Amino acid sequence: MNRPNLTALLLTPLFAVCAGQAAAQSSTAYPAKPVRIVVTLAAGGSSDIVTRLFAQKLADQLKQPFLVENRPGANSIIGAGYVAKSAPDGYTLLSANTSILTIHPTLYAKLPYDPQRDFAPIAMLVIQPTLLVVHPSVPARSIKAFMALAKAEPGKFSYATPGSGTPFHLSGELFNAQTGIGLVHVPYKGFQPATADLLAGRVQTSFATVLDALPHIKAGKLRPLVYTGSQRHVLLPDVPTTSEAGIKNAESVSFFALVAPGGTPREIITRLNAEVTRIKAQPDVRKRLIHEFGVEPGIDSLDQFEAFLRAEVVKWAKVVKASGIKVQQ
Repeated sequence: MNRPNLTALLLTPLFAVCAGQAAAQSSTAYPAKPVRIVVTLAAGGSSDIVTRLFAQKLADQLKQPFLVENRPGANSIIGAGYVAKSAPDGYTLLSANTSILTIHPTLYAKLPYDPQRDFAPIAMLVIQPTLLVVHPSVPARSIKAFMALAKAEPGKFSYATPGSGTPFHLSGELFNAQTGIGLVHVPYKGFQPATADLLAGRVQTSFATVLDALPHIKAGKLRPLVYTGSQRHVLLPDVPTTSEAGIKNAESVSFFALVAPGGTPREIITRLNAEVTRIKAQPDVRKRLIHEFGVEPGIDSLDQFEAFLRAEVVKWAKVVKASGIKVQQ
């Protein structure tokens, strides 16, 4: 008859207690070393600037460096794929955008990762609706007048975007679907050539960010007609929202968010969410986001953010499928 190992029986509870203490210490000690935040776009763009602002604030609050690393390429797929395959320990994070989390799953037949499975949402940093702006040569001074012009001459008015499948393209397709005005999409290779042709009057309209459009609006080179957010932007209080203009279900926003590799401990996720929420509440941060960057602080609640992502995936999937948008992979 085999007798139980008394030493093992006595030590087993001790090991369990020590393991539990180690796990608790690891979560409370986070971060114990520098954290990398991967940005999937080039340095100097709005995604990079916003991420660096939050990275510096996180470093100040958590007393560890939060280092921004730019990994651009393949419409954000390269950087996103790198983070998706990283260790789920909270030390490699992704500054994700609208395309990565809500548009790409439908736009691309095959991705090297599953956005819903391979990423754990942490916090929405900022939300960024768009403006429908027109060249001054367009006689309409209100969105209703512009819609009447466009419906009277179908196919006459074109809208510029930085590329097919971008949030700006999809904003235009959603607007077309909800109004029936038939704006013609003209894709460019980036914001600069799209803006140049818009300012020259070679295309008549565009869906632009407040940050990009505001200097041209102030200079009288563009005219804003409608804002695709749920509320008017404080820098353009006279520009109505799509809802105020009577255009139903035409709200469209892009966003920047912090996510971690799937499987990252929930304790780390909630800790970072709380820290980001603290940052967004700081008056100096809010002032910079709204007045300098033209964006708005994003959703605070983690549960609400996760629900928002699920709804946006469904929304943009319908737009992509209905419009037949295709991109080269």
